[in-house]
Amino acid sequence: MSNELIKAVNLLKEKEWVDLTHAFGPDSPHFSAFSPAEFKTLFDHNDGFYAQQFTFPGQYGTHIDAPIHFVPGDNRYVHELGLQELVLPLVVIDKSKEAAENPDFTIYSDDILAFEKEHGEIESGSFVALRTDWSKRWPNQKTFDNKDDDGNSHAPGWSVEALQFLFEQRNITAIGHETFDTDAQIDFQKNGALVAEYFVLNQDTFQVEVMTNLDKIPAKGAVIFNIVPKAKGATGFPVRSFAILP
Repeated sequence: MSNELIKAVNLLKEKEWVDLTHAFGPDSPHFSAFSPAEFKTLFDHNDGFYAQQFTFPGQYGTHIDAPIHFVPGDNRYVHELGLQELVLPLVVIDKSKEAAENPDFTIYSDDILAFEKEHGEIESGSFVALRTDWSKRWPNQKTFDNKDDDGNSHAPGWSVEALQFLFEQRNITAIGHETFDTDAQIDFQKNGALVAEYFVLNQDTFQVEVMTNLDKIPAKGAVIFNIVPKAKGATGFPVRSFAILP
């Protein structure tokens, strides 16, 4: 059994691995309601060892959101997410062209059905990521926010209708995207709330935000790993997400 496991690991190491995570720091783009991260040196090598202190919101950089982040009550925190649910088949729906033409692009179930017509039905238990190439605006806060003259942001996202289709008709496990929020900003401004994000987290599952390098991932066949510190009581935390290609 152990020999088979080692063979499996060696096989995985022969594959291409793609980092889906931005490196972040005090100058990185972040959600407007948060203060920038602070990195402070506590001790340096003159003290005998080098140690730092990091201060940032849980939802910073590429990060994972637990259900409790939006849904009150007896819902799970990051440390309560199961190890196996953090490793999933990865599906990437490419809507980068549409987002380039219209920063308010919102994905609907018709877009998903068109994807399936080309690539086959999305399998139950998948992690579905929305590729918009918004990550290419990193590390510029201004272009990431993409605000108009009235101060309103314009960024693509998921519709509740598309998410209902994925979770209820395709029984997926989790989603991810390259933007700060699940919802397209035009929907947030219309609804006055992040209703798509609430819907996702109300499925007792997680999502990963501010992903990158989705342009290097095939539509289907890869596997995503979401490695996150086990901070007790965290509603979200910076995550190291990566994919292994088929």
